[in-house]
Amino acid sequence: MSQTQISNDDLSQMVAITRRYGDEPGEALPWELLQDLMTLVPCDLLSAFGLDSTTMEYFADQEVGAAPELTAAEDAHFTAMFEQHYWDSVCSYPDRAGQPGVVFRISDILPDAAWRQTGMYADFDRPLGVEHELMVCLDAGRPRRTLRLLFARGSGSDFSERDLAVLTLLQPHLQSAYVAAERRRRGLRPLTDRQRQILQYIAAGYTNGQIASRLDVSEHTVRKHVENIFSRLDVTSRTAAARLWPPT
Repeated sequence: MSQTQISNDDLSQMVAITRRYGDEPGEALPWELLQDLMTLVPCDLLSAFGLDSTTMEYFADQEVGAAPELTAAEDAHFTAMFEQHYWDSVCSYPDRAGQPGVVFRISDILPDAAWRQTGMYADFDRPLGVEHELMVCLDAGRPRRTLRLLFARGSGSDFSERDLAVLTLLQPHLQSAYVAAERRRRGLRPLTDRQRQILQYIAAGYTNGQIASRLDVSEHTVRKHVENIFSRLDVTSRTAAARLWPPT
């Protein structure tokens, strides 16, 4: 990514995308944010969908662009094809790699010729007119639970190194935007000053005992703060909490 040229216009658009969007409780991400992303990285369709791959349950569904109109039966068929091929396809890469915050193109993981021999391409992508994909994964707070921004193109060129670079740079902001939207949707309470301080130490890799020593409090007190942080952020691990630093 260090050799990829990002233009001044790209930088201006990226700065604009990091501005504060209006509150839209009930949606995974603000619609205006998705529209701006589609302008920054042109594609035929941008989907934001939440997936818990442990149970194959979905918890978000937003689309911007030319989405094909499907009947209920067609939608059920393609959902079944996606689930059937998921673990054998590039789509499961974030789970298999243990990297919920990864940004990648299909072509980064598998050559085009090999991808076109897969069941996912034959039964899912090709019938829907999708030839190239770029995915931005956001941590949804629990193992194998992610919000995925899927940039899809039909005919034409694959996503470029520039496209990959700008979305990689924007990924932390998109993570924060998702967390902020989830807090609004769920009515989660903001962290206290002390909880923010402890979360900063968690993000830096400190143990409860080390945090207690630095704050001159008991380890039990720190443990209770950590429990409350998990509750307010709706996460179940220190790793998931650390990914949400700094809190919005």
